[in-house]
Amino acid sequence: MIYSRIVGTGSYLPANVVTNADLATRVETSDEWIRSRTGICQRHLAAPDQTSSALAFEAAQRAIAAAGITPDQIGLIIVATSTPDFIFPSTACLLQAKLGIKGCPAFDVQAVCSGFIYAMDIADKFIRGGSCKHALVVGAEVFSRILDWKDRGTCVLFGDGAGAVVLAASDKPGILASVLHADGSHAGILSTPGQICGGNITGDPFLRMDGGAVFKFAVRVLDEVAREVLGLCNMQPADLDWLIPHQANVRILESTAKKLGIDASHVVVTVDRHANTSAASVPLALDVAIRDGRIKPGQKILLEGVGGGFTWGAALVEM
Repeated sequence: MIYSRIVGTGSYLPANVVTNADLATRVETSDEWIRSRTGICQRHLAAPDQTSSALAFEAAQRAIAAAGITPDQIGLIIVATSTPDFIFPSTACLLQAKLGIKGCPAFDVQAVCSGFIYAMDIADKFIRGGSCKHALVVGAEVFSRILDWKDRGTCVLFGDGAGAVVLAASDKPGILASVLHADGSHAGILSTPGQICGGNITGDPFLRMDGGAVFKFAVRVLDEVAREVLGLCNMQPADLDWLIPHQANVRILESTAKKLGIDASHVVVTVDRHANTSAASVPLALDVAIRDGRIKPGQKILLEGVGGGFTWGAALVEM
């Protein structure tokens, strides 16, 4: 039997750090207001010439190096992003060129903040089906490009960044189970409704969100999908070593952990240092916790995300 395992992780945050105090000079807010409601202290913003594929390239290089392979061994590239470089070609194809790889399939997945979970599930199925031996899965975003910097309810919440993993075929289980869901009837509470028509932007090109509705929805489905994926493996929340939820808001993380009965000391939290990086947030947090030694071989990790669509999903992983 063929399984897939995470054999390398990497992440990247742009050099430009914007603190809450910095934002307070641009919009009516304060460090105390942001911290108390979100837990966010700062975010990283891409330089004008940095695109999602550029951030993805940095994270991918680190993940490939950590996996101990060379780029030409990659047999599949999936990039999860809601902020692609172009309408087309895909950000994955642009990343493929940056890595000097040719021939393997490369495509994007658009599931917003659940995108990395979606992409990893797809890559897992490619490997289990025997289509490739190594897959590169990246979440990369430049959400700063779609934020209304006059709207304090949204601009303080997001940042730019990328996270990546390399999955490898193995005879030992790694990704134990995964579950994906979507419900388009909730599209109105979180969206960027603008579009390009005739070469012009029509509609509203900025992210819009009903914060209260998103909070309630996120906490409910993160609890439900965690229990669902654990149930597929006859496990309980107490069997987990670590929970890594989508890094959107510390209150969502705390509420999710509380509902699952997981102590805060077993939840990986990085949202304070980079804000909500959408599809990049889960692999960013995973990479941080692996590199600082918290996550160790053999431990069981639950990765989960929820985002506009609405989309949500979870993956149970043994390292």
